[in-house]
Amino acid sequence: MTTTDLTPASTTTPLPSYDGPDVEPGFLADTWNVMTRELKPMLREPASVLFAMVQPLVFLALFAPLLPDSSAFGGSALQWFVPGIIAMTALMGASMTGSNLTLEINTGSHERLLVSPLRRSSLLVGRALKEVVPMLAQGVLIVAVVTPFDFDLHLGGVLVGLAVLALFSVGIGALSFALAIVSEGQDWLFWTVQQTLIFPLLLLAGVLLPLDGAPGWLRFLADLNPLGYIIEAERALFAGSFPVDTVGYGVLAAAAVAVLGLVVGLRTMRRSS
Repeated sequence: MTTTDLTPASTTTPLPSYDGPDVEPGFLADTWNVMTRELKPMLREPASVLFAMVQPLVFLALFAPLLPDSSAFGGSALQWFVPGIIAMTALMGASMTGSNLTLEINTGSHERLLVSPLRRSSLLVGRALKEVVPMLAQGVLIVAVVTPFDFDLHLGGVLVGLAVLALFSVGIGALSFALAIVSEGQDWLFWTVQQTLIFPLLLLAGVLLPLDGAPGWLRFLADLNPLGYIIEAERALFAGSFPVDTVGYGVLAAAAVAVLGLVVGLRTMRRSS
């Protein structure tokens, strides 16, 4: 005699499957999984990675010979220019964080990640941290290339400077991520805002040209640019000095950008669907 199983079926809806790394409990584990997931495509495309690594060196080769020596930084134009170039690579790389997200939104990959067991905050922070890795690699490469020339290496200052730029990159990456979500279905909006903001930020920070002789209105705009304080701190640190006020303002500016980016990014992530 056969019996019928009268046990009620579970009403719990299973979580959708996630084709990716195993998710361990905890914010740090989720963030690590997201970051490594984002880094894997870079390893599969070494040509693009090589181009990104070489591009800052091209700027150095083209602009550095045109700059006069700076008495404020040991008399070397490289001592003044190199920190700005590394900061530029940090800004440009981090501002591109949302570009991959726009593609994932269009293909539906982002929706699948949103319903996965991964925390939404980890999706944001992991993507932002991903940009820190190539920035650090580019910084090390640039310093290694220019050290045999007219550039005095102060290792402690360089390490502190890279740490400040890493903090800044996280904030810019989070803002770029939020912009990509807001621009869902309108990729042109992401690129328009990104390209419109990035070059004024670089110019007003005095990355490529000094702002010593700039008119008053330009100096006023430069004073509102957090990147300018960061670059002043970077130049002091790379020169081996540690003026408390200059470095302090740079760290505060980087921290402010990081906090702003994470707050805006997390609020945007929670509202995304």
